[in-house]
Amino acid sequence: MNKRLLLMLPLALLGFQLSASAQIFTLPKIGTIKLPPLPKSGTAGTSKGGLTDAEAANGLKEALVQGISKGADQASQTDGFNLNRLIRIPFPPDAQRVATTLRSIGLGSQVDKFELSLNRGAEDAAKSAKPIFLSAIRSLTFSDVWNILTGEKNAATQYLQRTTTAQLSTAFKPIIQQSLSKVGATRYYTDLTTRYNRIPLVTPVQTDLNQYATDKAIGGLFTLIAQEEANIRENPVARTTDLLKRVFGRKS
Repeated sequence: MNKRLLLMLPLALLGFQLSASAQIFTLPKIGTIKLPPLPKSGTAGTSKGGLTDAEAANGLKEALVQGISKGADQASQTDGFNLNRLIRIPFPPDAQRVATTLRSIGLGSQVDKFELSLNRGAEDAAKSAKPIFLSAIRSLTFSDVWNILTGEKNAATQYLQRTTTAQLSTAFKPIIQQSLSKVGATRYYTDLTTRYNRIPLVTPVQTDLNQYATDKAIGGLFTLIAQEEANIRENPVARTTDLLKRVFGRKS
C-alpha cells in the first residue's frame, strides 16, 4: 500500500501544478483604460524580471494609451502642428522652388497663408487617430509585449507604425481633403502653382497635395507619440500610476 501511495504522489503534485498554472491565465481587468484583456498564451503565467505577463501587458497598455492620448490631443489642438517645429508641415519639398519664386515676386503672404492652412488640415485630421491606435493595442500579443518592453525606446511607436499606418492613411485622406478644402489650402495651392507654372521657362509643378499632407500628418503624430513613449521610459515622474512605475521602473 505504501508503494502505491509513493507512486501516486508525483501524479497528484503534477495535477496540482497544472491546476495552479491554469489559474495564472486569468488576466485582471485594466481598470480605467477599459480595453479587453489580451489573448491567452502558453506562457501567460511566466514571470520575467519580476513581472507576470498580465502585469507587463496591462502596464504597456496604460503607457500606450497615455502616450496616444497626449500625442493625439496635442496634435489636434489649434496650432498643434503649426507652432511645433518638430512636426510643422512646410511647403511641399518638391515644390519648394514655387514658394521661393513666389516670395521673390512679392507673394510671400499667400505662401504663408497656404502653409498655415496646410497645418490646420493636419490638426483637424489628427482627431480621428485614437480609435485606430486603440484597436492596435487590443491586438497586442504577449510576444509583442515583451519585444516592446525590452526593445528600443521607441519600440512601441514602431509597433504602432507597422500596424496602423495603412489604416491611418485610409482614414486621414478624406478628412485631410475635406479640411484642406475647408481652410482653403487646396485653393491656395492651385492659385500659387498656377501662377508659378505660368512663369516662362520653369518646370511645371504637379504635387499630390492630399497625399503629401496625409503623410506629414501621420508622421507628425508618430513623432509626438515617440516623445511620450521615451518620456515614460526615461522619466520616473511621467509614470503616473503604480503599474507604470513597476513595469517601466524595473531597469532603473
